[in-house]
Amino acid sequence: MALSFYDITVPNYLQILNAVSGVLEKGKAHCEENGISLDDVVATRLIDDMNPFRFQVISVVHHSEGAMKGYESGEFAPPNGYGEPDYAGLQALVQGAIDYISSKDEAMVNSWQGGQVTFKLGGNELPFTTENFAQTFSMPNFYFHAATTYDILRMKGAPLGKRDFLGAMRMGV
Repeated sequence: MALSFYDITVPNYLQILNAVSGVLEKGKAHCEENGISLDDVVATRLIDDMNPFRFQVISVVHHSEGAMKGYESGEFAPPNGYGEPDYAGLQALVQGAIDYISSKDEAMVNSWQGGQVTFKLGGNELPFTTENFAQTFSMPNFYFHAATTYDILRMKGAPLGKRDFLGAMRMGV
């Protein structure tokens, strides 16, 4: 059975976005129970030269909802226009991405297959096929930033495990 463009994007985005939503909720509860400032969490970095938690969550949204918009429009750029949301604002962004991606029907998403996405970075333009952009750029970034979001909350002591990161797996034979 061949996989469609919808199959390689939407279910994977939704699985991990819903997992990130759960991770954020568990992280919030842990921080509130242990007197850890959510403002401090939002500014936390794994290491000084790495972007903070806020950027990690924004990037999860950008490499899912933003990527979907890029597949449709044919253009993608680094995250811009998200502002500097607090922890609750980050949770709302994740929920917005879930809602947006859930609203896309299979026929529409599959119609983007075989298209092109140009990644615009400053004065540079990197051309991709839609499938190559999804599989070699956006999805790897999506998973990276989701894992980093999880890692920062684990570093803060949140009681998270691998199942929290994986979310609801699609099982069946």
